[in-house]
Amino acid sequence: MQRRKFISRTLQASSLVAMTGIPAFGMGDFNLLKNELFFKISLAQWSFHNALRAGKMDNLDFAAKAKSFNCEGLEYVNQFFMDKAKDKKYLSEMNNRANSEGVENVLIMIDKEGQLADVDSKKRFKAIENHYKWIDAAHFLDCHAIRVNLGGGVEKDEATKAALDSLQQLSDYSKDANINILVENHGGFSSDGLWLSNIMRNVERENCGTLPDFGNFCIEKNKDRECINEYNKYKGFAEILPFAKGVSAKSIEFDGMGNETTIDYFKMMKMVKDSGYTGFIGIEFGTAKASEAQGIKLTRDLLIKAGSQV
Repeated sequence: MQRRKFISRTLQASSLVAMTGIPAFGMGDFNLLKNELFFKISLAQWSFHNALRAGKMDNLDFAAKAKSFNCEGLEYVNQFFMDKAKDKKYLSEMNNRANSEGVENVLIMIDKEGQLADVDSKKRFKAIENHYKWIDAAHFLDCHAIRVNLGGGVEKDEATKAALDSLQQLSDYSKDANINILVENHGGFSSDGLWLSNIMRNVERENCGTLPDFGNFCIEKNKDRECINEYNKYKGFAEILPFAKGVSAKSIEFDGMGNETTIDYFKMMKMVKDSGYTGFIGIEFGTAKASEAQGIKLTRDLLIKAGSQV
């Protein structure tokens, strides 16, 4: 009976969403729908980057904010607590906030710590060392991973060698702490799905994988920050998805029906489901043009809508 009721509610909600773009379920139906999904929903802290940078929100508020959107996991960005990686008192408070809200610390996204595919070995080794403290912090926070970037490469073959060495060193360092090293498609060669999948096939470390992002497939931008060389997002996503230990649901803009205008969420979510992935999918609303809260809600609802129908 309960299953029949769920199917009925899902069909009713889906029909209304299709017609109006506005989710029709109340909180009880929302939780029922969410509990039937093949994945869990986390929130990437970058979704609040405007509020955090403006001082309207503090890093320690993140757990409560994520919970208010019914998210189950937290994906931190190191930029918002850059000087706290070794501050055990502060990290303990982050744990306390997450525990009190009943949400899980999932990962830390690492930026501004150097280029891991730089051919200059001195600069690259410094970047590797800069990441060690974040591996330790992720372990203290009981995360399962850190997300790294493979920037700095100029020539593909040299960048490949440098990236492999960096990932192997980081994976070896993090192995005993049970921390995964995840690479996101995040510009440059890393947005080339074939290049990144080749890296994963050759890294030879079980605790190294990918964090496939629905967007972020721009390989090259011009001086005005406009993309002039973009990899096919569906091809690239399919190429790096087999190595996924996390998934990032990027969103930028929505139409009146509640669909993301640049990404086919149903196509992406079908690929995720068909791959057998059942972990966290992180909401990452990435524009400065709209309300962050509204963008997070729209992304969450679209994830649930697509995830329940594929």
